[in-house]
Amino acid sequence: MATEVPAPRHIRLTSHAGLQGSLPIRWGAATPAERGPVVGTTTNRSHRNVIGTHSGSYSVYRALAVAAGALKREHKADLTNTSPTDVVGPYPQWTDASKIVSLDPWGATVAEVFAGELAAGYDIRPTIAVTKAHVILPEVIEALQSGRLKADGKFLTAGGAAMVTKAAIEPVWYLPGVAKRFGCSEADLRRVLFEETGGMYPELVTRSDLEVFLPPIGGQTIYIFGEPRDLANPDIELTARVHDECNGSDVFGSDICTCRPYLTHAIEECIQGAQRGGVGLVAYSRKEGRALGEVTKFLVYNARKRQVGGDTADQYFARTECVAGVQDMRFQELMPDVLHWLGVKKIHRLVSMSNMKYDAITGSGIEVGVRVNIPDELIPADAQVEMDAKKAAGYFTPGVVPDAETLKLAKGRKL
Repeated sequence: MATEVPAPRHIRLTSHAGLQGSLPIRWGAATPAERGPVVGTTTNRSHRNVIGTHSGSYSVYRALAVAAGALKREHKADLTNTSPTDVVGPYPQWTDASKIVSLDPWGATVAEVFAGELAAGYDIRPTIAVTKAHVILPEVIEALQSGRLKADGKFLTAGGAAMVTKAAIEPVWYLPGVAKRFGCSEADLRRVLFEETGGMYPELVTRSDLEVFLPPIGGQTIYIFGEPRDLANPDIELTARVHDECNGSDVFGSDICTCRPYLTHAIEECIQGAQRGGVGLVAYSRKEGRALGEVTKFLVYNARKRQVGGDTADQYFARTECVAGVQDMRFQELMPDVLHWLGVKKIHRLVSMSNMKYDAITGSGIEVGVRVNIPDELIPADAQVEMDAKKAAGYFTPGVVPDAETLKLAKGRKL
């Protein structure tokens, strides 16, 4: 006997020809059934209920693959055995439309929570994937060899591999919520997004009924040291760093900034925190060069080095503004969303000197205990100008870190 295919739970008829049958999205609803799936497929355009397509910045590569004949346009993902290795949520923040506006909290479990819609033929794709991994860094191996870290076989192997749960997250923007975060009207946000992408997404201005946008930008990856469920327990010590991408330093070890030293320092702190019975978290966002891009960043490097008098702290941000027109385009308004997805209520030890990050996190309702600076000995010589400039500009506030004895206890090294 043939299995009966369940009908979709919601059907909305729109005034736009050919778009009958799309499912509504009720952002912040109490259950996934009420919220509805995010459908950014191009396989059946009548089912689409968002602006843009899945895969973020990789959507253009998918288009190239289709154009080259390497990928069939009608391909649908086989989600067999792709379910998360660890359960995340649901948490109360998932149903608060003010807490999460830049990602889909149900994005990792679409095969489970939207099984009926998938069976009915809707091409619903995950926007979050959760897996297990080993992270191997030379700085962690050095810390192990020097005795700052100890292998325990649970969080850190004798060979220096940190065992983590990690998740990749694609951006999913609820436009009314994003506009509110940035203090502008939704109409202005839509218009500017349309204009500044060269008219790439006309639905931004023609389809006010579509409130969700899948922007073609990089997403983020999170690394959890310890049990993911412990992130939501404010009684369990959480050590966390929110890190914005810096390819030149993070990957290639450039000494002109503190990005990789701070990242590896945070990972060491996270491992130690997990070994103390807590949990560690590194949230890594694709916002290269303060979201100005790597070309702009390198142009600024040249301008700083070639100016009369050399690279100086007083001209650090001015040279960026001359090239880019703004000091920093990362902002941080959307950054706390991933913390709310994880159920975080309190960060006991925030490994960051950034006031912008601290203000965004605490402003979203998450408590922060102490802020941990990067140790002076980890600052590359060529990055001292950056540190001096940030201090002068009020980028961070000196004196907000725990006392030296606390740091010594946590780090196992004399600072």
